[in-house]
Amino acid sequence: MQGNPEFMRQAVDLAVENVTLGRGGPFGAVIVRDGEVIATGVNRVTATNDPTAHAEVTAIREACQVLGDFALPGCVIYTSCEPCPMCLAAISWARMDGIFYSGTAEDAADAGFDDAFLYEEMKRPVGERKVPEVRLLPERGRESFDVWRRLMTRVDY
Repeated sequence: MQGNPEFMRQAVDLAVENVTLGRGGPFGAVIVRDGEVIATGVNRVTATNDPTAHAEVTAIREACQVLGDFALPGCVIYTSCEPCPMCLAAISWARMDGIFYSGTAEDAADAGFDDAFLYEEMKRPVGERKVPEVRLLPERGRESFDVWRRLMTRVDY
């Protein structure tokens, strides 16, 4: 997989501009398909009071709207920093073909954006995680999945 430095420059420039203009955190992302920019995104967490509004997620949301699909095969993402666990999951769910990044998770941690605890948290058994998780109504837990499996018009993803 070969990246294009111009798209990475654009992602980093978006991140720098986002901070300089006071619009949000120091993260930018560019989604590309067939050498064409499909969408861009910047971190909008504090600007929108949305903890999921990371640059990669905002770019994925825009790309899905532009392409009219929830999946982005054939697309790659250029992101100013190594994706956090949430963004990595979103990129995977979007079925993207690759990730190019500039800064590392360590660089982000040095600036106060430390997501290492999330990687550790996911390794813990459910009952030992910091945010308590309690299963309720286990007898209904499969109900929506059973209905889903029977739905003839479902769109698998």
